[in-house]
Amino acid sequence: MQISENGFIFSDQKELLQVESIHLYLSKESYWAKNIPLEIVQRSIENSLCFGIYKNHKQVGFARWVTDKATFGWLCDVYIATAYRGLGLSKKLMAFMIFHPDLQGLRRYQLATLDAHSLYEQFGFKSLENPDRQMGIVVSNLYQKTDTDMD
Repeated sequence: MQISENGFIFSDQKELLQVESIHLYLSKESYWAKNIPLEIVQRSIENSLCFGIYKNHKQVGFARWVTDKATFGWLCDVYIATAYRGLGLSKKLMAFMIFHPDLQGLRRYQLATLDAHSLYEQFGFKSLENPDRQMGIVVSNLYQKTDTDMD
């Protein structure tokens, strides 16, 4: 699936993904995956439904869904490169993804965000009604190097 708008290409074709570019953003610029190893990014892409935004054959945006394509989808690793923010690309990406055939009829769509609540609310996301029912295991600072790692 692919669409073009205003010189940007939105696509779900994994062969177009520029893994090194995605890794660079996630490991250096994101707050949620600082220092993530390239191999982990590659594996996450292999096992997810991924979407890219491209301008002049350069990747300028990315998002991926961890999903069974039947009942559940978790949206993560969403970003727009800094130079391309403010152009409505995140809204267009959300619209492109939310109507994707592999994401139709799911019982639950979830995500976690620090600062983009207003974007996701436009697409029907809201705070969980019963957050006390949600549980998880969170391993903080998994990719952070310690002094002993440098030996």
